[in-house]
Amino acid sequence: MMMPILNIQLKSGRTPEQKEKLAEAIFELMEEQGFAKRENVKILYSDIEPEDFHEGSTPQK
Repeated sequence: MMMPILNIQLKSGRTPEQKEKLAEAIFELMEEQGFAKRENVKILYSDIEPEDFHEGSTPQK
């Protein structure tokens, strides 16, 4: 049985509703493309604080 686990890293600030909407779109796409049934897909969000995200040598805000 295929059981994909998707780890999505985002800068903090997204609402639970935004994350739910994204998850729903991912579930639909994974099933539509034949990767896995939606009930087998797991999504883990990791929020990253702005001070913990750097690009080059400048902290992102």
